[in-house]
Amino acid sequence: MNRSWLIAGSSLVLAVAMAAMLALHPTLATGQEDKASGAEVKVDNFTFGPNTLTVPVNSTVTWVNKDDIPHVIASNDGLFKSKALDTDQKYSYTFSKAGTYPYYCSIHPKMVGRIVVQ
Repeated sequence: MNRSWLIAGSSLVLAVAMAAMLALHPTLATGQEDKASGAEVKVDNFTFGPNTLTVPVNSTVTWVNKDDIPHVIASNDGLFKSKALDTDQKYSYTFSKAGTYPYYCSIHPKMVGRIVVQ
């Protein structure tokens, strides 16, 4: 058997397999799967970081309290509200509709942030 035909055949099989995989999972090619799956906001030193977070629709945002005191994450419109989060505790919410979602800490109302869902 001709060695060049074997190499060409193997390359073709690999290319077809890659094309089939990308057709079944198109987000693998763009890297959007990781972006859409979740994002994190750190609560630290009485601030939200980042202060404004932009995510795609159906993203889950997780707030992590890095302060030594409790914080409560609450949307301005009452859509979501966490329990009091102690140090290193987390709260997550999945945003299923596009829009801008301002939020604050209900214990410390001067702490504000917003999630922009596109």
